[in-house]
Amino acid sequence: MKFLKPKFWESKNNIPAILLRPISVLFYFLTNLRKFLTSAKKFNIPIICVGNIYVGGTGKTPISIMIANDLKINKKKPVVIKKYYKTHEDEHKIIKEMTNNLILSKNRAEAIKKAERENFNVAILDDGFQDYTIKKDLNIICFNNEQLVGNGLVFPAGPLRENLNSLKRAQIVIINGEKNKSFEEKILNVSKDIKIFYSKYLPTNIEQFKNKKLFAFAGIGNPNNFFELLSKYNLNVQKKIAFPDHYEFNEKEIKQMTEEAVKNNFELITTEKDFYRIKNHSFKKLKYLKVDLEIKEKNRLIDEILSHL
Repeated sequence: MKFLKPKFWESKNNIPAILLRPISVLFYFLTNLRKFLTSAKKFNIPIICVGNIYVGGTGKTPISIMIANDLKINKKKPVVIKKYYKTHEDEHKIIKEMTNNLILSKNRAEAIKKAERENFNVAILDDGFQDYTIKKDLNIICFNNEQLVGNGLVFPAGPLRENLNSLKRAQIVIINGEKNKSFEEKILNVSKDIKIFYSKYLPTNIEQFKNKKLFAFAGIGNPNNFFELLSKYNLNVQKKIAFPDHYEFNEKEIKQMTEEAVKNNFELITTEKDFYRIKNHSFKKLKYLKVDLEIKEKNRLIDEILSHL
């Protein structure tokens, strides 16, 4: 996304959400019409889709990387497939560095055919739940406990690509954050067969930011999740700036933030994804928070994934 998510996406009962609902009804109708008119192609290798229904910022890429690496341990030859967007080069670099196996294409079906030709035996779609041209063997849907489904409305009145009933096409849900029984009940009301798992991000270099004044910035799907993570570990954030998802920082902006940080004796800190977009500028003062993804009951999750292959 190229804009910061509006506050009115957090509540149904506000004027912008109410005014935009007719457009959301039209968007919902057109989405379902497209789904009805599209025939899904079956491929010769299993297709795992790691997707979402909330617009951006649900942690699809870290989950895709984790699955790819664990499938390798289980003697599979997986490849991550991502639709090519020039502004997503941060994610491309991270996936390639952490899995070695990535196919980019403007057409996911063509990328899967390439994966078949190159003898991969599992394709992991990083995003693509709303790509109805591809028959998936397993749909994994990601949520963040801070946002969940927002106001529950479909875009543009709300943050949803599809409503919660679309989970009927899913087999697994992964929620990043604390256990949420009420949301689990909503999911299971849609489909009692869905398996629900939880994940969390664990910072690995937190000590280097202790007892320092921080200037934090982020251009990810939900920048506030990054700021909340810093606060959770009692880091002293003096200033924070949120940018749109996949924001393309220019050298002047980074220089200005760096100069402000130096002037005020702040440590300039960002996310790993943002750092990958900026590191070519070689700003020595810029640091990022390293995190590991932890899955509760990970072995059970991998067994569940393998059962669909």
